[in-house]
Amino acid sequence: MFQNRRLIVATKHDKEKVIAPLLEKELGVICFTDPSFDTDTLGTFSGEVERQNDPLTTAREKCLLAMQKNNCDLGVASEGSFGAHPSVFFASADDEFLIFIDKKNNLEIIARELSLSTNFNGKEIFSEKELLEFANEAGFPSHALILRKSNHDKLDIFKGITETTLLIKIYNDLSAKYSKLFVETDMRAMFNPTRMAVIEKTTEKLLEKIKSVCPNCEMPGFDIKEAKKGLPCSLCGLPTKATLSYRYVCQHCAFSEEVKYPFNKTTEDPTYCDFCNP
Repeated sequence: MFQNRRLIVATKHDKEKVIAPLLEKELGVICFTDPSFDTDTLGTFSGEVERQNDPLTTAREKCLLAMQKNNCDLGVASEGSFGAHPSVFFASADDEFLIFIDKKNNLEIIARELSLSTNFNGKEIFSEKELLEFANEAGFPSHALILRKSNHDKLDIFKGITETTLLIKIYNDLSAKYSKLFVETDMRAMFNPTRMAVIEKTTEKLLEKIKSVCPNCEMPGFDIKEAKKGLPCSLCGLPTKATLSYRYVCQHCAFSEEVKYPFNKTTEDPTYCDFCNP
């Protein structure tokens, strides 16, 4: 279905370095990028351009625009967001979406990776010492930094800083004008190896979904739509909150199939039973 077809990776931040090799190896596609396609018009992490939509909608728009501009019917795009983890208190998270669109076969397959693996951070600083302490904690210089007047200021902003001498020079120049500054991690993929690794993992998830073929019509993207709880306790036999089955649904023919015991166990440990261990 995909062998030898051209696939555009909609990015200006070098994401193709981790996405393209995996897709080319597993699907046989020929990946390319368009250097003139400016994804920053849809939003920037540093706030110069506000993102108007949620990450998934933005990724879809990015992918479709790049496909249209390059007259290509196969494309992939990613979009990430950073902030507090929804369930792990006081921890930051990288929430990455990757969308695969095949107009020829009317396919849209989405993968998501919510990861605690991120250096996402920002801080108001008043001295060079504070700056260098932040840089050390952020993984500088392999991970770039951004310096600016304040958190939301769009003037006097310097991005992609990866050299200590340059970092200090910019700090001194800005300090001559302002009493305090704001330093933050540069979350663009080409300046953040930790994020790039999460995008690679998201690509692997995407490939798993593409390779999941519907038993009825043999189209890719036979995906989990519902997780059913109720795996019985091994001691009392009552249903627990553990997953009993997944329901897979085909987006083309609407065929569905329930697959029991997705984690290869038919009972749950009594430790996780609300009756045995309330």
